[in-house]
Amino acid sequence: MDYNKTLDGEMLAFINETLSFYPDDLKAGDWPAQRAVYDRMAAHFHAGRPDGLPIYDSKIADIPVRIYGPESAVVIVYAHGGGFALGGLESHDDVCAEIAASTSARVVSVDYRLVPEYLHPAAYDDVLAVVKDLARNHRIVLSGDSAGAMIMGSIAGTWSSPALLAQVLIYPDLGYEPEGRSYETHAHAPLLTREEYLSYGDLRHGPAGDPTANPSCGDLAALPQTWLYPAECDPIHDDSLRYRDQARTAGRNVEVRTGQGLVHGWLRARHRSARAREEFAVICKRLREIVS
Repeated sequence: MDYNKTLDGEMLAFINETLSFYPDDLKAGDWPAQRAVYDRMAAHFHAGRPDGLPIYDSKIADIPVRIYGPESAVVIVYAHGGGFALGGLESHDDVCAEIAASTSARVVSVDYRLVPEYLHPAAYDDVLAVVKDLARNHRIVLSGDSAGAMIMGSIAGTWSSPALLAQVLIYPDLGYEPEGRSYETHAHAPLLTREEYLSYGDLRHGPAGDPTANPSCGDLAALPQTWLYPAECDPIHDDSLRYRDQARTAGRNVEVRTGQGLVHGWLRARHRSARAREEFAVICKRLREIVS
């Protein structure tokens, strides 16, 4: 596919700006170097925080978290993307701050342990521990992007509680076989190719049939309200369609909205691209409706 024709100028500029941080000699297995590059890239796109929003670092269930906004009855728990190997509280700081300001709900960002130092189920265990602790006194919305969305989907499919209100997942990996459909159509998509996707999956070592590792293996008949926001030009796009169809067969309604003309990682483009800005506004509106 010729993405120079498929994507608009703003998205192409964002892609090129992102790639400019990655030197040609960056080694795939050099995780200190990979994380340093990723962190510099994320810092470059950081859009600042809304004025007056209370933000502080803490621990919940002994897991490091960053808390955005005042106390609220509904809490949005957010798990960042980064292929389970990259990112943290800083990489998605502005995204979480803007969600908190837009929804007037508290957002809790979880600094879960990363691979390859901590293999599955470390990240799942960390996020679930935070969710369970918060669920004692709050209603919970699960949210996240990419790998973080996969963690949240795994929790939604394995942990049932009256406190679990909804999940809102952004370009999620949902654990289907990486073949056919969008895995072929967008095998060479910008910012995430099929080959890169497979390399991150190999790092995690999550068993294929384990619902704590793969949302598609969970109890989809027990899902909370679910909204999925895949990117059009992304090898994992059709995971969302498969998940929706599987959930509907199990008697649950899952809504999918494709971000047209967007690529994996478009969240960082929300202040550079009209399409990304519109999609982020749609997601924030949905979250506002859920928590109100």
